[in-house]
Amino acid sequence: MEKLVSLCKRRGFLFQSSEIYGGLNGFWDYGPLGVELKRNIKNAWWQDMVTGHDELAIPAGAPTTYEMTGLDCTIIMHPQVWKCSGHFDLFCDMMVDCKETKKLYRFDQLRGRWVSAQGKKVRLQPKVISEGVQQIQGDEIERLFVTSLAEAEEEAGDLQRRALKAFNLRAKDAEVLEWHESVMTLDKLDSLECVFAPEANSVGTLNGPREFKLMFPTTIGALAGEEGRAFLRPETAQGIFVNFKNVLDSTRVKIPFGIAQIGKSFRNEITPRNFTFRSREFEQMEIEFFCHPEESRKWYEYWRDRRMQWYTDLGLAGERLRLREHDKDELSHYSVGTADIEYAFPFLSEGEYGELEGIAHRGDFDLRSHMEGKLVKNAKGCLEVELGEDGKPKYRGSGRDLQYRDEVTNDRFTPHVIEPSAGADRGALAFLCEAYTEDSAPDDKGQMQTRVVMKFHPRIAPIKAAVFPLVKKDGMPEVAQEIYRALKKRFPAFYDEKGAVGRRYRRQDEAGTPYCITVDGQSLTDNTVTIRDRDTLEQWRVKVDDVVEEVSDRVS
Repeated sequence: MEKLVSLCKRRGFLFQSSEIYGGLNGFWDYGPLGVELKRNIKNAWWQDMVTGHDELAIPAGAPTTYEMTGLDCTIIMHPQVWKCSGHFDLFCDMMVDCKETKKLYRFDQLRGRWVSAQGKKVRLQPKVISEGVQQIQGDEIERLFVTSLAEAEEEAGDLQRRALKAFNLRAKDAEVLEWHESVMTLDKLDSLECVFAPEANSVGTLNGPREFKLMFPTTIGALAGEEGRAFLRPETAQGIFVNFKNVLDSTRVKIPFGIAQIGKSFRNEITPRNFTFRSREFEQMEIEFFCHPEESRKWYEYWRDRRMQWYTDLGLAGERLRLREHDKDELSHYSVGTADIEYAFPFLSEGEYGELEGIAHRGDFDLRSHMEGKLVKNAKGCLEVELGEDGKPKYRGSGRDLQYRDEVTNDRFTPHVIEPSAGADRGALAFLCEAYTEDSAPDDKGQMQTRVVMKFHPRIAPIKAAVFPLVKKDGMPEVAQEIYRALKKRFPAFYDEKGAVGRRYRRQDEAGTPYCITVDGQSLTDNTVTIRDRDTLEQWRVKVDDVVEEVSDRVS
């Protein structure tokens, strides 16, 4: 992972936001290669899900034909949207804060392990017994829970360093430490009294868990206080739901159909970490698919399988990718079923996976919420409007009729929703991790050398082809430049005439360019050029006039 992060900065895939000022945690900028990679992922998603969809044929695995359309909604919406959707009350994480360092940690993500040191004791943080300065001496314990914020590959070493610090031992005394149970998260503990926080000097400094609101607040116009309060959207889905009727009235779509959207979302994560995996600003690629309640299960299974196949087709294949159905106790209060497409990112511990995309069967929760008001489950497990202390709806809905009328049967019903929700940033990170490869290839002198190559699928590769003149004379640059200009009309291409051709190949291998085209002496006599494959290193000759079509066919 360290090599990949280094390459991302060195080659211009990703930079930390505001780096010259020390950076801003949880925010990332895409460099020249990164922006092309992410754009290609989004374009591939939009092409495959929306513009390239054939509404006249039944796709493999689908119950019937269906239509697709798109939206682009605002980042700031009416505050009532988030009250009825449940985000205003429920969109929060449990956090713990350290009395000593004032740092915040996610309760269900901070990891640690129980440890002792052959009878050595550690004194707990003294307890305050009143609001004054009076304290009682802290108890002494032999077994403590030491925690770490380190990445997976450095976690064991960091836990050992923290344990040695807690017991006032030196590195040479590491064999004295006795580890108990396996690494676990804080939420698995009965008490936080014996926890050694990641950056603390004393044990027992964590306060109990409390809610941490994840929505970023903002102010509309010059109005202060509650009257002008709004939020940056934490998801793109709600913009689709509140526009459901507008789409029906302005188009000829009929159930079943999907509305797609790509856009920025914002979540005030407590502890952003793992490179771009958990960021405070990110981009989503979401579909809200509206269908008849009686067919919703079949559509859920169709979208679950189709979205899994999409990642496989673009190169995320093998054991690192999996599809996991949620257990009942994992489901949201409105969810009928949810599956996650997960990837074994290298910063996670062995056997762990991180979410790439969730496919959720949301039932009729969303449309009903925006019609009636915020919904909760009653004692019978049915959704009903949540009432306030005055007996009226806590958050009143729009009152608009968002039901659907079938023109053939004249039936009226509230559609069920299937939601495939993918992260463009997490997708880009997964494709970066999967592409990073080290192998051997001959250098200019024929000696085998280790090379770094980013083996992107050609559809998402930032640069599709690079063009080189073998030397900067004898008319070779002129021929190469003509080919380069022809390629640029179709897709991103790169021209390079500096340095030995072997080093030019290496630079393009690191950028993930699938094909390199070299103009040499033979090109001037028979009008052919050499095309080199990035992965196999195979080379073949093609007529100059056929280069554009040859490469286009291979990267499409």
